[in-house]
Amino acid sequence: MTKNPYSEANLVEQVALEVLASLGWQVATATDESFGPTGSLGRTSSREPFLSSTLRTALQRLNPYAPPQALDAGIEHLSRDRSAMGLAAANRDVHRLLAEGVKFDWTDPATGKPEKLTLQVVDWQRPEANDLLAVRQMKLQGPLYACIPDVLLFVNGLPWVVMEWKAHGVAVQEAFDDNLTSYKHPQNGVPALFASNAMLVVSNGSDAKVGSLTAAWDRFFDWKRIASEDEPRRISLDVLLRGTCEPGRLFDLVRNFTLFSATKSGIAKILGQNHQFLGVNNAIRTTLEARAKGDGRAGVFWQTQGSGKSFAMVFYAQKILRTVPGNWTFVVVTDRAELDDQIAKTFAACGAVEDAKKCHAQSSAHLRQLLGENHRYVFTLIHKFTTTDVLCARKDVIVIADEAHRSQYDTLAMNMRAALPNALFVAFTGTPLIDGEDQRTRDLFGDYVSIYDFQQSVEDNATVPLFYENRTPELRLDNPTLNDDLHAVLDAAMLDGASEARLEQLLGQKYHLITRDDRLETVAKDIVQHFLGRALLPGGRFGKAMVVSIDKATALRTYNKVRAHWTTELEQVERRLSGAVGAERDELKAQIHRMRELDMAVIVSAGQNEVEDMKKLGLDILPHRKRLVEDEVGVDERFKDPTDPLALVFVCAMWLTGFDAPSCTTVYLDKPMKNHTLMQTITRANRVFPGKHSGLVVDYANVFTSLERALAVYGAGGGRKAPAHDKSELVGQVAEALAAVESFCRGIGVDLAAIEAHRQSLARLEALLAATERLLHPEDRQKTFLLQAKLVERLFGAMKPHPRAAGFAMRVATVVAIADKIRERTTPVLQDLGDVLREIEAVLDAAITGPSVVRDGGPKIDLSRIDFQALAKKFAQSKGRKNLELERLRAAIAAQIARMVVVNPTRVDFRAKFEAMIAEYNTGAMQIDQLFAQLLELSRSLSDEEQRHVRENLTESELVVFDLLTRPGPELSPAERDEVKKVVKRRLARLQTLLSVEWQATNQGRARVKSAIEDELDQGLPRAYTPELYQAKAGAVFQHVYETKGRSA
Repeated sequence: MTKNPYSEANLVEQVALEVLASLGWQVATATDESFGPTGSLGRTSSREPFLSSTLRTALQRLNPYAPPQALDAGIEHLSRDRSAMGLAAANRDVHRLLAEGVKFDWTDPATGKPEKLTLQVVDWQRPEANDLLAVRQMKLQGPLYACIPDVLLFVNGLPWVVMEWKAHGVAVQEAFDDNLTSYKHPQNGVPALFASNAMLVVSNGSDAKVGSLTAAWDRFFDWKRIASEDEPRRISLDVLLRGTCEPGRLFDLVRNFTLFSATKSGIAKILGQNHQFLGVNNAIRTTLEARAKGDGRAGVFWQTQGSGKSFAMVFYAQKILRTVPGNWTFVVVTDRAELDDQIAKTFAACGAVEDAKKCHAQSSAHLRQLLGENHRYVFTLIHKFTTTDVLCARKDVIVIADEAHRSQYDTLAMNMRAALPNALFVAFTGTPLIDGEDQRTRDLFGDYVSIYDFQQSVEDNATVPLFYENRTPELRLDNPTLNDDLHAVLDAAMLDGASEARLEQLLGQKYHLITRDDRLETVAKDIVQHFLGRALLPGGRFGKAMVVSIDKATALRTYNKVRAHWTTELEQVERRLSGAVGAERDELKAQIHRMRELDMAVIVSAGQNEVEDMKKLGLDILPHRKRLVEDEVGVDERFKDPTDPLALVFVCAMWLTGFDAPSCTTVYLDKPMKNHTLMQTITRANRVFPGKHSGLVVDYANVFTSLERALAVYGAGGGRKAPAHDKSELVGQVAEALAAVESFCRGIGVDLAAIEAHRQSLARLEALLAATERLLHPEDRQKTFLLQAKLVERLFGAMKPHPRAAGFAMRVATVVAIADKIRERTTPVLQDLGDVLREIEAVLDAAITGPSVVRDGGPKIDLSRIDFQALAKKFAQSKGRKNLELERLRAAIAAQIARMVVVNPTRVDFRAKFEAMIAEYNTGAMQIDQLFAQLLELSRSLSDEEQRHVRENLTESELVVFDLLTRPGPELSPAERDEVKKVVKRRLARLQTLLSVEWQATNQGRARVKSAIEDELDQGLPRAYTPELYQAKAGAVFQHVYETKGRSA
């Protein structure tokens, strides 16, 4: 019988075995296996999941001085029955034996003395020195059933890799669902096979995936590159095998990229993914290079949010501890408490630290203590570095700075680098470095050592796709006298110049539009309807969702409104239940159960006087604060738990970074955001979760432009390498600037060093005040000092956290303190704007309506009476009233275009251009300043257009016909354009005699007019008009005359 060349065995298995052989694996077939001491593979029976004779031989080779009894004990330790432990626990137990060796107490028969003995099971340093065997079609007998994996990879007689194939054209998931799942089953399968398992591989030839023992199918992943991030990414069995089963890479994966994490649902085995494996190894290489060079810059590690950055930190640190000689300490630094806690918990859950609390800095003094002790890990907030004192001068300290772009340029960062002068610094970030911060971060940390961007993570299924939906409510201005009303409020308030400028700044931040009560009512109602319409997760549960508000008060108000609309919606569903039957009734009952069970919570950080502050706004925060403090389980753990009914949370800043809830499917964004914060917020919804196809960002704040800009950087990270610049030149500039200000101060009797020499705070304060008095007057002296102080502060800020910055810190602080005191003396006390803002809100409430109504034309204003230069100047200065000025101009242009199109239909292109501008602005793709500038330019074009008939020496009626004949039309010379004008004037004059009152009513009348038009055009149009173009133009002119009924003629 002819073999099928496209079968599973020939097209997939044979290819895999050929690749494995090329990588150094011996290949054997077990279809006719014999058992016993002289058996073909050395097994005693099919119930034995390991190769006992091979294992003994390997142990003898690796432990040449171990007596036979010790080898027997070692084999017993490795092969004992662990079925009662469960698969994951048993696998963790054996993995520890593989990594650390089999340790046990031993009594030497010759001496009778007890000894501690460690048997090495694997030669990690020389992978090729181990016994490597690939076996196809080996039968394994379980408690009740037998299984025959397609290929098993044995290392020193222990099965490390289970491979299962499917024929070309069969979905590769079937290998997982039908085979691997069965093999792992305690009754149907052979659980003992997986005690030493490193990973599982499935393929149908064209598709290939790898996963850990505990991974669900959606956690199996591709392996698209073999040795370098620069390789083309491709899915193939060949790439996967060469990338994971080449002995050196396999041993690296098993020893350094395998973690066991304790979770609420049990032990999860974490296998490093392709991007983590390549990225971490790159990072370690550059760390060692930086150590050799002595510059401390170990690089920037960018792997997108949700792709396992925290686990990558553990892989990085643990591999260095295992493989690089040294008494290493890792200082993990963050800038936010919740992120600090999460990272420490991740390291503890993986077993990297036994008790994270013991090495978690609680204060500056505790940080000093920890760094003085011998800890492998120290977790701290950057805020704990409060001085420039040296806390640890060791050279085997590595600082892991998480989200380094947020906190590595200020005084705290300078203090940290002064405290750890010989440390190596590596930056881990889930978002890319944007604009200026890119170079600053490279100056401090070096170049990128790994880039794994948003697009790559989605392609690899490391994260789920994110979709964007703009549901921004539109507001309409209904009060044409709004400017006058607002000015009346401002006049009555009698604000000084500084307070009025501050008020304009506040009004320009969109806050008073975003927080309008009727707008929030619309948003809250829409959130309820939208959330109920989202797809359910497996088990009929709601996917979790986060509502992001602009501030704490707005989060509380939105919660109250959503809660009220939720209750109303529930009552409506309950009423529908009474008349429902059959399947509809069952569905309604299920929906009612879900809606009654659903829990909501407000998650906001605590603040001083918040109870009274919220009470002034008519809000009660006390129940929410009590819940956050008193919940025994923890609100964060409830939200992370997919089975907990807490499914809708209202936040403004907390949980937007460093918080992972994989079952979160939706982010409702009602807060203007940009850059890192925007990207970190929306990626709360991109974590992988069973049954979750994608995440959704619902935008109520019109952040489309910011989102596009951020995604442009965040989505693709290629080509971002650049040499880091030396900052030593800034050191000299700071020194020069300080020398200049010191010289200036000495000239007027101010000794900065003497101020700093005072040890008592009171004496130093008095000296500071005396210096301030000397520098306050005359005014030119004050201005000179403030300019010099500003330069010092700016240069010092750019220099930080250079190691030499600490040497300037005291003198800079003195200069800045004096400058601040001068500014305090010369700046008037700001007025309380609370009452004025409330009055303005009342005016806006009356003027702006309809958050769900699309804008119409607005008030009709004569465009010809507007001074555009004055309007442009006013707009540039108005800040907080830009929306109002824009609305006036927009409405005026709309009215003018409408009138001009009635007169001349060929002007419709102006209307299309105008409508496109407004549509672009409404989608968020254009900023208000851009729209105003473009509308202003359009308005000038309209004015020019209205005067064009004069320049063309035509009446308005003649210009319409001229435009019909020339737009679009042939290219005409000036002489030919004059000929067309003569035709137009002649045509109109002749038509006056033909257009009787009833000309449109009869075929004869219409034919007579059409014929006259054709005759005039035939006789007068220049030769540039082809016969086809002539016919089209004649038809257009007749249509115009017919539609206007001859009145324009």
